Amino acid sequence: MGLFDWLHHDEQTAARPVSELEARVIEALRTVYDPEIPVNIYDLGLVYALDVDAAEGKVHIDLTLTAPGCPVAQTFPGLVAEAVERVDGVHEAEVELVWEPPWSQDMMSEAARLELGLL
Repeated sequence: MGLFDWLHHDEQTAARPVSELEARVIEALRTVYDPEIPVNIYDLGLVYALDVDAAEGKVHIDLTLTAPGCPVAQTFPGLVAEAVERVDGVHEAEVELVWEPPWSQDMMSEAARLELGLL
């Protein structure tokens, strides 16, 4: 996903219907917090892609971190997968760590910016 696509991601997501399972997965993602910033990973903009196959109960997530040298880079994808796999209807969650485009504060939701006093 290019930077232009990512910046318009919220508009695209809002325009398409979200399945009940996908909504529960997003809710689960919002329970996982970045270890250095007190905001959940979904509103922080660390989830670059979310593919939910409700029929198979499979979820694929492209996830980034705030910095490539983040000390939790090895363990964080597993923690995210565990949180998603606890969702009723999810049988398998695959979390892929990606670095493009690089994360920036522009990717945070308005709620996250407000919570951090950036608005």
